[in-house]
Amino acid sequence: MAVLGLLGAGYAWVQSPLDIPGASVDLSIEPGSSAREVAVDVAQAGVRVQPALLYWWFRLSGKARNIKAGSYELPAGTTPRSLLQKLVQGDEALRSVTLVEGWTFKQVREALRKADQLKPNSQALSPEQIMEQLGRPGVHPEGRFFPDTYTYSKGSSDLAVLLRALHAMDKKLDAAWSQRNPKSPLQTPDQALTLASIVEKETGKTSDQPLISAVFNNRLVIGMRLQTDPTVIYGLGDAFDGNLRRVDLQTDNPYNTYIRAGLPPTPIAMPGKAALLAAVQPASSKALYFVARGDGTSQFSNSLDEHNRAVDKYQRGQ
Repeated sequence: MAVLGLLGAGYAWVQSPLDIPGASVDLSIEPGSSAREVAVDVAQAGVRVQPALLYWWFRLSGKARNIKAGSYELPAGTTPRSLLQKLVQGDEALRSVTLVEGWTFKQVREALRKADQLKPNSQALSPEQIMEQLGRPGVHPEGRFFPDTYTYSKGSSDLAVLLRALHAMDKKLDAAWSQRNPKSPLQTPDQALTLASIVEKETGKTSDQPLISAVFNNRLVIGMRLQTDPTVIYGLGDAFDGNLRRVDLQTDNPYNTYIRAGLPPTPIAMPGKAALLAAVQPASSKALYFVARGDGTSQFSNSLDEHNRAVDKYQRGQ
């Protein structure tokens, strides 16, 4: 009877809520931790429980060796049974950060700085030092990270998120480059990345991106300057106040495509998958010009006369 009573009490205990102060506690389990160490970690995280009793439950369940390292959130109401299930399944407390198409590296860093429960290991580093940490010394960071939503465990390093985004862009760029139109004037994947970033900044209308790309590809083929405002704006950096002036178009800098021929020296933003594909697979078009219609789409023209008439119609209301 005494044994049955003890078993009954044990069964009741594993089904009963643990004493967790507040709404929840955070638990971090390091790789290689033993079941006994995990039990101690739970108590040290703030759960009012005897580690020996918790360790007994881990061992008795037969799942002690299946506990996974990670960052966990234990809400009020967690029982020893649900706790073990969470640890065995690796049901970590995940957060997410979204990197948006068309963002600059400066905006990426700001998003990482504001991300919930993400260690700001990169915040004190220069862009050059960040790229060194990521194994790309000497590579400009602009445009090198793929825009997407990335999940992470609480307490993860922002450098780990950046590394995932870097590898994601590598894969997306390689995939796009493998589908490159053989008549394209682009000679390297880096050039494709740069052009894709310009296409991304020129329009958020995915359906227009192949035509935007066609204009720039056509200009590159005949040696015509790209004359694209987003590159000038990027070159101005913090000096840009939201108003692009004629003097800005006439002032030389490495990103002023009104003055300098060819592509700028680096990407100017993060392109998405559609812009990457548009850069290497431009639409079949002879267009050399385009102007915004004011509804998110663009009007494309083959000649300067056509373009001027389109500007009069859509920009000057004539």
